[in-house]
Amino acid sequence: MSTVRHPVFARVLDRVSEREERLGQAEHREAMLHGVSGRVLELGAGNGINFRHYPPSVSEVVAVEPEPYLRERAEEAARSAAISITVVDALGGALPFEDGSFDAAVASLVLCTVPDQREVLSDLFRVVRPGGELRFYEHVRAADPRRARLQDAITPVWRRLGGGCHPNRDTGAAIEAAGFSVESCQTVIFTPCFLCAPAARRIIGTARRPSKLKGSVETVNQQS
Repeated sequence: MSTVRHPVFARVLDRVSEREERLGQAEHREAMLHGVSGRVLELGAGNGINFRHYPPSVSEVVAVEPEPYLRERAEEAARSAAISITVVDALGGALPFEDGSFDAAVASLVLCTVPDQREVLSDLFRVVRPGGELRFYEHVRAADPRRARLQDAITPVWRRLGGGCHPNRDTGAAIEAAGFSVESCQTVIFTPCFLCAPAARRIIGTARRPSKLKGSVETVNQQS
């Protein structure tokens, strides 16, 4: 069982999520999930706000959510979803799934919250099949150095109030460092309220796990 508990933040997130959808976040989620297909793992599903955006090309979603209140809300959303969705209690970095068992993984406003991005992205790389996708929509470090320094300064407090969120992470670079190849990446600025300004810069995109690892290619070349 998970040990992630953010009872106050979870309830605030649940209350504001519909408002943020109306202010433009629905379009961001649609863009992230457009064209995704097959068996999908969603990491950190929250209250299940993404579920309504999955296209019919998706055969199954396994949604991981370790926070108890949000997991209950996600289970409610799954029951009314148009596709098959199973919500499970698990943590990124210790996913209880076989290697290569998903056609795609989805990370939506969650890689900013995990304690160790490298560990979690490595785990996602493991469970996505070779040639499969990672769809992402994430807070990222500001491009303006002054804003980035502000993010650095406020992160210790922001993290405590925001369910572990680090607004100053270079998540795009971390995705590539994990072995994924980024195929598309769009930067958007989303500020649903004044207090959200430190986390306004976000990226939406698709990355792919290579069909063959570099080491495997080199081995084949050496034998030929």
